[in-house]
Amino acid sequence: MKKEQIKKIIVVAVSAIMAMGMLTSCGAGGSSKNADGKTVITIGDWPQKEGTDKDNMEEAKAKFEAANTDVEIKPDAWTFDLQSFYAKAAGGKLPTVYKTNFTEASQIIDSGYSADITAALEKYGLADKFNKDILNLVSKDGKIYAFPYAVYAFGLAYNVDLMEQAGLMEADGTPKQPKDWNEVAEFAVKIKEATGKPGIAFPTASNFGGWIFTPLAWSYGVSFMEKDSDGKWQATFDSPEAAEALQYIKDLKWKYNVLPSNLIVTGDDYYKIFGTNGAGMIVAAGDVPNMLTQYDMKPEQIGMMAMPAGPKKHVTLMGGNLYAVSQAADEDQIDAAVRWIMNGNNPELTDKVKEANEKEISKKLEDNQLVGIKIMSVWNGNADSKKYQDEVIEKSANANINHVKLYNDFMADMGECELRAEEPVCAQELYSILDSCIQAVLEDENADCAEVLKKGCSDFQQNYLDNLDY
Repeated sequence: MKKEQIKKIIVVAVSAIMAMGMLTSCGAGGSSKNADGKTVITIGDWPQKEGTDKDNMEEAKAKFEAANTDVEIKPDAWTFDLQSFYAKAAGGKLPTVYKTNFTEASQIIDSGYSADITAALEKYGLADKFNKDILNLVSKDGKIYAFPYAVYAFGLAYNVDLMEQAGLMEADGTPKQPKDWNEVAEFAVKIKEATGKPGIAFPTASNFGGWIFTPLAWSYGVSFMEKDSDGKWQATFDSPEAAEALQYIKDLKWKYNVLPSNLIVTGDDYYKIFGTNGAGMIVAAGDVPNMLTQYDMKPEQIGMMAMPAGPKKHVTLMGGNLYAVSQAADEDQIDAAVRWIMNGNNPELTDKVKEANEKEISKKLEDNQLVGIKIMSVWNGNADSKKYQDEVIEKSANANINHVKLYNDFMADMGECELRAEEPVCAQELYSILDSCIQAVLEDENADCAEVLKKGCSDFQQNYLDNLDY
C-alpha cells in the first residue's frame, strides 16, 4: 500500500473518531454563548511566544472586546497545515477564524469547511468593496466563503543598471516593456551582450521552478489538470502547448545562452542571484524588495514591469492569504468573526489603517528597502484605504517612481490579462515534478521536451492525483 493511501486512511479514521466525539459530547447544535450571554469566537494563529506579536494580539483583543461588548475572544494556537486541517475540520475542532492561502481555497470551500459569510459582509458594507477578480476566487454559486486580506500578482522584476547599459530604459526612468516572452528573450540577449551578465534567471528547484513556470505555461495555453466526467482529476500537461512552453525555457539556455551557469536554483538562490547583480530580470511578485534586503542591491537599482503575454493568452499568477470562518460557526459567531477580521482589514480609512500603513512604510525605509511599488490590494480602487496607501507610497518613494510605473499601472488595471490562482489540487507536488522537467531540459541539450513532460504528467497522475481522497 502506498504511503499516500495509508496517510488518507489514518486521516479518515481520525476524522470519524473526532466527529463522533464531538456529536456525543456536545451535540450538533452546541451553544456559542458564555455564561454572560456573550458570543464566543476562537481565533487561530495566536502567538504563544512572549514578544511583540503576542503583545499586539492581546492589545487588539482588549480593544475589540471593549468596543464589542457582546463578544468574547478566545485565543487558539493552531496554525493552518494540510496534515491536521481536514481531521480538525471533520471533527468540528477548527478555530472560529483561521488563516489559509488561495492555493487551498477552492478545496476548502468545495469540502464545506468554510462558512458562508455573505450576509455579514453585506451587513457591514464590505461585499462590494473587494477587488472583483479576487472575490471571484473565494466565491461559489454567488456566495462568499472567505475574507481575502493579502494578495500578490506576478510581474517582471529587473535590474535598472543592467537594463540601462543594454539601452532598455527611457530617459525618464521608465523601462521598455517586453510585450511577450519572445521579447523577454530578446531583452535578455541585449543585457548579456551589453553587460556580460545573464539576461534572466529562472528557478529550477525547491518547487520554485514549477511555481514560476505555471503562469508562463498558462500563457502558452497549457492546462495542467482537468476533472473528468466522474469528478476525478486528470493530469493534462502531456500536450504540445506544454512542450512549447518548456522549449522556451530550454532555449533560454541552449539557444540564447542568457541563464546563470548553475543548474540547481532554489528559491533562495533565485533572489540571491538577482540581489547580487547576477541577472537582468526575474519573474516575481511586487514584494520582491522584501527578498533583497540582505543583499547589496539598492532601491534605485530595482524596477518592476508588467507580466509579459504568451502566444495564446495574457495571464498572471495571483496568490495570497485569506481568513475563513469555521463551518461549525452559527450566525452570531459568523457576525462576530467578520467584525474581528475587519477590525484590521477595512476598506474605510480608519486611524488604525493609517497607522498600519505608515508603520509599514517607515520600516521599509529603515531597512533601505524599495518604497514605490503599489502591491495588489484586496480592495477595489474606490476604497479609501487603498487610495491612502497609494498616496503614502508615492509620497515616501525612495527611488524614481517610473522604475516601477509599468507594474503599478498593471496592478491598477490588468486590462485583458487574466488573473489566476494556483492549481486547485496537489500544487506543490506539481511544482516539484515541473522542477525536474525544467532541470532535465537545462542539463541536456538533446532532451525532448515532449518526452520529458510525458513522464512528468504520468508521474503526477499516478503518484498524486490517483491517490486523492474524493
